[in-house]
Amino acid sequence: MAVKIRLARRGRKKMAIYDVVIADARAPRDGRFIEKIGSYNPNTDPASININNDRALKWLMNGAQPTDTVKAMLSYRGVMLKKHLQIGVVKGAITQEQADEKFQAWMDGKEKTISEKVEKIQSAKDSVKKTALEAETAKNQARLDAIKEREDAAKAVADAEAKAAEAAAAPKAPEPEAVEEAPEATEAPVAEAPAEGEAPAADDKAPEDKA
Repeated sequence: MAVKIRLARRGRKKMAIYDVVIADARAPRDGRFIEKIGSYNPNTDPASININNDRALKWLMNGAQPTDTVKAMLSYRGVMLKKHLQIGVVKGAITQEQADEKFQAWMDGKEKTISEKVEKIQSAKDSVKKTALEAETAKNQARLDAIKEREDAAKAVADAEAKAAEAAAAPKAPEPEAVEEAPEATEAPVAEAPAEGEAPAADDKAPEDKA
């Protein structure tokens, strides 16, 4: 029977994850399978691919055909390269030690590339998070400054009103009364008495004798 290496879907809607399975080519996609050899989660960044390389290589060497998606995943994990090297060993083109050395060198470079990619993605995430945090901090500070300005303005108005109220409630000092100055007493002229032997003044005329 024809055997395929393919994906079997599971997980909830819009958050699907997949099993890498060995199944009969005639079986439905999510139906019965012969063996599960790994899993694939496209919801992470980068996507998580966990495959038992030895079991995958065994099924490939026995003639199992991977789907296009699974083939790309096996190439990413180096299984397809290992199959190619193993065929060379079987044909006598290279020794097993040489094949293992080539595969290990490829794996070291691949792991380094994956590590750098993960670090780059994480750095980008951290940068975005830091920028968002700084923007949020500046926004909050501006809000606090605006609140403080309003509070200071309200306090200044309240202080001015309080001072005005205190000034209005304070008792007023009595105004000094105007003191009327009494007019200076003027001395009446004193009539001097006539000296002895002097005739009375003209003003003291004797009444004329009536005829």
